[in-house]
Amino acid sequence: MSYEMIESKFIATPEKGEVSSILIRPDNAKWLLVLGHGAGTNMRHSTLQTIAERLADIGIATFRYQFPYMERGGGGRESEAVALQTVRSAGAAAHEAASDLSILVGGHSYSGRMSSMSAAKEPIEHVKGLVFFAFPLHPSGREGTERAEHLSDVTIPMLFLSGTRDKLAVLDLLEPVCEKLDKATLHLLDTADHGFKVLKRRKTEEDVFVEMARVISEWASKLE
Repeated sequence: MSYEMIESKFIATPEKGEVSSILIRPDNAKWLLVLGHGAGTNMRHSTLQTIAERLADIGIATFRYQFPYMERGGGGRESEAVALQTVRSAGAAAHEAASDLSILVGGHSYSGRMSSMSAAKEPIEHVKGLVFFAFPLHPSGREGTERAEHLSDVTIPMLFLSGTRDKLAVLDLLEPVCEKLDKATLHLLDTADHGFKVLKRRKTEEDVFVEMARVISEWASKLE
């Protein structure tokens, strides 16, 4: 499927200034996923690039963006308040760039959690659902569910895409968390780890990124 790719900038917060974004819009798109990066990566990382390409293949647009600390080249992350406002600003910029598309917000690991925390504090304008690529339920080796406490305050549907080998979201904890949330859907990715690397003994021959794109499309179709 053909698509256009537009690079631009938007104001993340008044004090942090502009950050970069990439809009990929395939022909006949109906949905736009605002897609954030992991804590130690950026919007051009191969994981986000592949997610965006596989979504474009099935007609879902993406709006990738940087958090301010990564726009400056990495280093220490900003305060939680800056991160949450950046998510909201990205959502607004995405809507401005493609106001005719229905909007989803989410991201890989860190940005997914920042998206849910932002939505839990106050609904994000124009956003109809949240998509988490490997939600980081807990640090590796420090299992717990404290990071999920805010999810009960989210008022829109949530889709969790989580690998069965993800050391930052062990299934014994993640599955009960999702079961308690009325608006949560959990899709398990067989043998995938936190970065979506899979084992040869995977139960399906479907590429894991193709699988995620398909599941998002099927889930989003039920939101309309």
